[in-house]
Amino acid sequence: MKTYNIFTDQEDSLPEGKADFLLAASVTKTCEIEGITQAGIPGKIPLTPTLDAEFIVDEKVYSMPELAETPTGVPTPALITRAVHNLNPFSSMEILNLGLESLPQNSPLINFDIAPSNSIDKGAGIDAKEIIRKGMKFGREYELKGSYLILGESTPSGTTTATASALALGYDLREDFSSSFLNVPNDIRVKTIDNALNFITKDMDNFEKLSHTSDNMLLFCAGFILEASRRFHVVLAGGTQMAASLLIADALREELLMRVKSDNITLATTAWVANDAKSDIKKILAQLSYTPHAIYTTFSFANAEIPVLKKYDDGEAKEGVGAGASLAYANANKVKNDEILQNIQFMMYSL
Repeated sequence: MKTYNIFTDQEDSLPEGKADFLLAASVTKTCEIEGITQAGIPGKIPLTPTLDAEFIVDEKVYSMPELAETPTGVPTPALITRAVHNLNPFSSMEILNLGLESLPQNSPLINFDIAPSNSIDKGAGIDAKEIIRKGMKFGREYELKGSYLILGESTPSGTTTATASALALGYDLREDFSSSFLNVPNDIRVKTIDNALNFITKDMDNFEKLSHTSDNMLLFCAGFILEASRRFHVVLAGGTQMAASLLIADALREELLMRVKSDNITLATTAWVANDAKSDIKKILAQLSYTPHAIYTTFSFANAEIPVLKKYDDGEAKEGVGAGASLAYANANKVKNDEILQNIQFMMYSL
């Protein structure tokens, strides 16, 4: 297991020391469009971030009898993050409620009075400026416990809203966002995004455009990193969704009269995202007004005794719940691939 720079493919690393872990958990009702995502139990997709939150915190789920998994049986990447926490604990772990339909039980929850957002094909119905301002306020007030912060996310169908947000802001990135699917359902995704973009008019400002096309997680995290990066190092734990949060923050720098302190930002994802032939995170990040520190960590389920885990290596699931940054954190702390794999399998056998 090694960590590499996305732009140079040279070996790289996260900072030394313990990291706080925050999970930005949110529901966009876009996830209820049939066939648009496989990030969870069919018919119960809005429960996915709730189950992810419960599992990374307590290694159990309470809101359903079982963990979220894809229809082909691939379990949530929350397993990866929890395994890393078991082997080299984060300095703290908290859940940000950015619009959940069901609150996670037995979890340290921070609430922001944010409701789930509507499906973007009907207009997301978000007050983007308000959500971004809430993120900025939290970025000013968050008290760091460790040496730096890892910010992960669990937002099913978030790559669809990320694509719509980027297109609404004028970025030519329609084909570049990843998916939890091995084979992306492009017809459903394209129709959903085009319907969302139909709400956009030329006289709208960027906040208004995002109010129709985005989701709470993307907006809150964009606001958060603008302020938090001025105070401490922030690791965005995710793939193309977190890259979209960086795009949003960058696009709003004139409206907000501030910008990300880029030398205090790292985006950390998995090799499954970085090497995905059907998306291009490097191209997304290259649209920023600066060159970000961006890394990916190699990890393999090739030696797994549980066959379904090997589907990750085939290109299913890919990322989420902070998995990529958790692997980079583990690697920086000398935790080995096989140790994480064995811990994941032990948890699965114990469920």
